[in-house]
Amino acid sequence: MVTVIIGVLALQGDVREHLVALAAADAVAREVRRPEELAEVDGLVIPGGESTTISKLAVLFGLMEPLRARVRDGLPVYGTCAGMIMLADKILDPRSGQETVGGIDMIVRRNAFGRQNESFEAAVDIKGVTGDPVEGVFIRAPWVESVGAGTEVLAEHDGHVVAVRQGNALATSFHPELTGDHRVHGLFADMVRANRARRSL
Repeated sequence: MVTVIIGVLALQGDVREHLVALAAADAVAREVRRPEELAEVDGLVIPGGESTTISKLAVLFGLMEPLRARVRDGLPVYGTCAGMIMLADKILDPRSGQETVGGIDMIVRRNAFGRQNESFEAAVDIKGVTGDPVEGVFIRAPWVESVGAGTEVLAEHDGHVVAVRQGNALATSFHPELTGDHRVHGLFADMVRANRARRSL
């Protein structure tokens, strides 16, 4: 198995849980806070947290433009919850000054499933993840309002799109890193390995 280095954007949010999940998926997991750290990874996870805060900190740390450039260049990237919002080409209801990295042709609605006290768990069938449904933890979760022709819907919940993929970019509304089930991170690690193999040909 090819060893890959997968970073977790460590500006805000549930970074530690992603590091654990990636290690369980046989990847070398590292925190990423600076452009030089971003340059060293084969893939990147953008964690859940507060999308406006992550956006502003990415600009402050000089990471926003390098992130956009690497995603445009095909860096495999996976966003959960706030990370899904960061990967959207368009936010339906952005906060003032909120920016995204982009990379997935979709329109996302922030906090679509409700506020913190309306958080819930639900079983989600995800295309590409074998076995039983994944237990999805939805915390102030977004949903996808619409997708472009090049974006594949991987899962829905209650009639709303909650997982998508476009090329090397993967996003989920929910937090698989909080459940101890590392299959979604395994799917992403396989995407990173496949991309590394293609680039080495």
